[in-house]
Amino acid sequence: MISFADYERHDALALASLVATGNIHPRELIETAIARIEEVNPKLNAVVHKLYDRARAEAARELPGGPFRGVPFLLKDLLALLEGTCTTNGCRLYVGHIAPRDSEIVRRQRAAGLVIVGKTNTPELGILPVTEPALHGATRNPWSLAHTPGGSSGGSAAAVAASIVPMAHGGDGGGSIRIPAACCGLFGVKPTRGRNPLGPFVGEGWHGMVVEHAVTRTVRDSAALLDATQGPDLGAPYVAPAPERPFLEETKREPGKLRIAFTTDSLLGSSVHADCVAAAQDAAKLCAGLGHIVEEARPPVDRHLLSRAWLTLVSAETAAEIELLGRTAAKKPRASDFEPGTWMLAQAGRAFRADELAVAVHDIRMTGRAIARFFEKFDLLLTPTVATPPPEIGALLPKPADLAVLATLRALPHAGAIRKVLDTLADRAFEFAAFTPVANATGQPAMSVPLYWNAAGLPIGVHFMGRYGEEATLFRVAAQLEAARPWGKRRPAL
Repeated sequence: MISFADYERHDALALASLVATGNIHPRELIETAIARIEEVNPKLNAVVHKLYDRARAEAARELPGGPFRGVPFLLKDLLALLEGTCTTNGCRLYVGHIAPRDSEIVRRQRAAGLVIVGKTNTPELGILPVTEPALHGATRNPWSLAHTPGGSSGGSAAAVAASIVPMAHGGDGGGSIRIPAACCGLFGVKPTRGRNPLGPFVGEGWHGMVVEHAVTRTVRDSAALLDATQGPDLGAPYVAPAPERPFLEETKREPGKLRIAFTTDSLLGSSVHADCVAAAQDAAKLCAGLGHIVEEARPPVDRHLLSRAWLTLVSAETAAEIELLGRTAAKKPRASDFEPGTWMLAQAGRAFRADELAVAVHDIRMTGRAIARFFEKFDLLLTPTVATPPPEIGALLPKPADLAVLATLRALPHAGAIRKVLDTLADRAFEFAAFTPVANATGQPAMSVPLYWNAAGLPIGVHFMGRYGEEATLFRVAAQLEAARPWGKRRPAL
């Protein structure tokens, strides 16, 4: 059996290479991943559904000869459906819903040779930027168990940072791949809108803001996985521009001399922690040293307009998801089936008029057009990934006073009061997730790169946003940064 020391020092492509050359059998990799889950998951609560027997049986059969043949993999317990299993979306009302078939991205991941050993924790319906659902409990950060791994792909990021698997599935509707990557010292890419499939069970996510991909330790794993999964599926409402060449090949090409805009001003909040400012400044200096032109410039984001449009759209989508769930659930959805904040968000979504939703979508699309003009001058935008280091567990959840107000409004709903409470909660979330949602609104690709750790030993991610359809530029720069400032050997002292 492969030693854990050998297992954790190899990325996914390297493990697959060992399988391809006959130096190791997939069963050995699966058993190593299972042993690691059993060892560290009681501390982390990253894996919430164990699929050991299924993974063992799959590894014993002839696996597809893809680029990741035999490599263990984890699915986020949100959106990604695996035939014959339940995806809870962090919500108790989904418990017992068994998928009749794989979702398309899961089918492509499995066709690439990945073996799914479990599912990872996520906040209810993927709404919050931390992973602390009532259904499964909080996931903890391997770098400090008192702190969050971020969200909503927090379980996946914690699992990869703890070396359970070399990479894991994630989804990103407002930073949900990049925020956990930043909090856990990993590489995380949000692809261009429409790059990866969302079907066949979902038409689109949050009016096109949701994209699925993964958190990884190495740049090349992310690129190779995107090569394996990218491309539209049947009936896709959006189609990203076709890549010129495989993304894995892009990681071996020089990026050239790029013009990079740089700002540490909060895009959606009011302030940025000194550690996050220092991380972005350090990255800007590094990029300049690599020959790029780095210029301070802030993109044209109206923080009040975009954050309120975001709240309108997500609350309407939450109400719609609960309505759609009611069509298939054994019982009518009730407030007691959901966390207070989720139910309140849905109540607000029911209160908004159709024209208010249409205006919100208009405002988001116009933000995209304004930022596209900004990118006529610049190749990349460099910022912190989040505005604070990883918060402590519980810091972004509703406070006791908030819960009391939510309970009252649940019993006696008042549209104006609901919106006021949600504005307060949204402002709190955007103080942390102050940068990442912009790329979801515009549809542009973006990534968090692990270039900095603060004095407390917590990872601080650096965010790069690229032009629409140009993941190639991101992968080239990421590979350049990885070579200049290697992060792959850094491990939390669990």
